[in-house]
Amino acid sequence: MKKSMGLFTDHYELTMAEGYFRSEKEEIIANFDYFFRKNPFGSGFTVFAGLQDLLEMILEFKYDTQAIDYLHKRGFGTDFLEYLKNFQFRGDIYAPREGELVFPNEPVLRVKGKIIETQLLETLILNVLNFQSLIATKANRIRHSAGNRLLMEFGMRRAQGCAAIAASRAAVIGGMDSTSNIYSAERYGLESSGTMAHSWIQGFEDELVAFREYAITHPKNCTLLVDTYHTLKSGVPNAIIIAREMEQSGHRLSAIRLDSGDLAYLSKMARKQLDEAGLSYVKIVASNQLDEYIIKSLIEQDAPIDWFGVGTSLVTGKSDAALDGVYKLSLINGRPTLKLSEDLIKITLPGEKKIVRYFNGNNKFYADAIALATEDDREIDTIFHPQHPERNTPVHGLKGETIVSKVVDKGKVVVEEKSIDEISGYRKFRISQLPDEHKRFEYPHLYKVGLSQSLMNLRNTLITGLKKGN
Repeated sequence: MKKSMGLFTDHYELTMAEGYFRSEKEEIIANFDYFFRKNPFGSGFTVFAGLQDLLEMILEFKYDTQAIDYLHKRGFGTDFLEYLKNFQFRGDIYAPREGELVFPNEPVLRVKGKIIETQLLETLILNVLNFQSLIATKANRIRHSAGNRLLMEFGMRRAQGCAAIAASRAAVIGGMDSTSNIYSAERYGLESSGTMAHSWIQGFEDELVAFREYAITHPKNCTLLVDTYHTLKSGVPNAIIIAREMEQSGHRLSAIRLDSGDLAYLSKMARKQLDEAGLSYVKIVASNQLDEYIIKSLIEQDAPIDWFGVGTSLVTGKSDAALDGVYKLSLINGRPTLKLSEDLIKITLPGEKKIVRYFNGNNKFYADAIALATEDDREIDTIFHPQHPERNTPVHGLKGETIVSKVVDKGKVVVEEKSIDEISGYRKFRISQLPDEHKRFEYPHLYKVGLSQSLMNLRNTLITGLKKGN
């Protein structure tokens, strides 16, 4: 039985919600910001992903009878549970387009509404956006390494449970061409692909028979796994025999797959054998614990690999287990607020804000301004480093674009749903607008993100007041 989406939250979100209810503060309007403090994988940027899934889940974020009964057993009060029976998010949400490139400390998503509804969404927002943005960013790095070569995601068996579903979606947003995950492919309209396992070959009396039976049952897009016994002495020669048999029946062998050993050496030797047999059209697929660094190395070694299959490192976000996104209150009952800290980088930004992206004369990203939502973009002359305001960047006269817009208005989604191909295409377009120095794997150039003068003044005023005890 499907569980109520309203239970997809941490226990403490509900204890706080009940506290607001009993304090008669449920009508107070609040504004929360979602942001992260560090790009994953040492990257120069993060790919924003998960928005459409999130909006769909927010619409379903309600409490049915079974959920109410469960919460009653957990000790929540009857009057509060009566309130939850009619719960539905009716606030506003602002966000960039999915597939946008975003940077640390930017208020990527803004949620405004009654304090209880904005508080209850915290865990859901963090869960969806942190994970999908992490995986999409990893996939984009893999795409950067692979260039125009085909990329397949097949990490379902190594993913953390049902996270495999969202991982496939995010992977294609980030640049993968297909997934092995049939469930995700059907749900999101993705391209699914797959070949065979070693067990298929072991299940027949010999490798050649196994190849032949597979080619007979799958004459289109036939890919043969050639490393079950001996890649160069058995696997590739047998694949050549099958390829010639297929030609006689009017079909073509699509590819061979290498899943172990020295992929650079084996792919070169396999390519030589195939070409000498007149099978230059047969592609070579490689898999086995690949990531962006191994793929980059294989290409630098001129390995003649046409397609790469990536699993574990992609869907688990190796080597960063999570994006460190947080959800912080910035406005309560019309009053800007912030979280104070001895560390200036951890002091949050107050008020309702937006992100303005500036472009240089070549239509490339130049810098982002975090500004108050009410500011006129044209009046922002200079942006200031959040921790070192003496470091500032003039933006006057540059083309500016506000990259955050309203996606939910009074509880109703007001943006059109995009296909995964459209979302991935937008990511690709934005990547083309990002200067190369921010795309490096090692020590990418730091992208400028600064505060407007008005936002910095507001933050400093609040800090001074809090330190004085006001």
